[in-house]
Amino acid sequence: AFCRKAAEMGADIAVFPEMFNIGYTPFQGTDEAALKAWWAQAVGSDGRYVARFRELARELNMAIAPTYLEAWDPAPRNAVALIDRHGEIAFTYAKIHTCDFAGFEAATTPGDDFHVAALDTRHGPVNVGAMICFDREFPESARILMLKGAEVILTPNACLLDDTRLNQFQSRALENSVAVFMANYPAPLHGGRSAAYGPNGECLAKAEGEEGVVAASI
Repeated sequence: AFCRKAAEMGADIAVFPEMFNIGYTPFQGTDEAALKAWWAQAVGSDGRYVARFRELARELNMAIAPTYLEAWDPAPRNAVALIDRHGEIAFTYAKIHTCDFAGFEAATTPGDDFHVAALDTRHGPVNVGAMICFDREFPESARILMLKGAEVILTPNACLLDDTRLNQFQSRALENSVAVFMANYPAPLHGGRSAAYGPNGECLAKAEGEEGVVAASI
């Protein structure tokens, strides 16, 4: 429903909050059984979850960036797959700066590189990269993506966003002359405030706390 609404609004790219297939929920308990049960929710990039979004991308003629707990050895990754409008996976990127102060993120495998892909959108080509949530706390994340050619940086997110944290996205856009599009979970989980900023730091769109779909043009 989210993807169809975004397509109706004319979107070329749709992005989800972090770890969307499990709603960014931690495991309950501290024993090995609880950890393994949480790991068992991981899905592969070749599994049904990602395949469904590949089908939707082709059907809706729109790039989609679904997020998920990705099956990985020795432990799952916090990942996003950028799927182009033809249903092909442009890249799969895993969160590099995992929030190890949270036990369930400490139980994931960090990513090891940032990726940028040239998307063929209905309105022309655009170079798109991604950084997940805590990655945005480090200026080097967006800078590496810019140096790799990113014009738009997608940021799946899952945390409460006070003004200081929200302004980090604006800063990353301005200091790198790129657009930054961030999707966060709505209230009551993480308070919403999804936002998009242009390459001059201008605010293109900002959501409130409630659930919904927000579009921005760049």
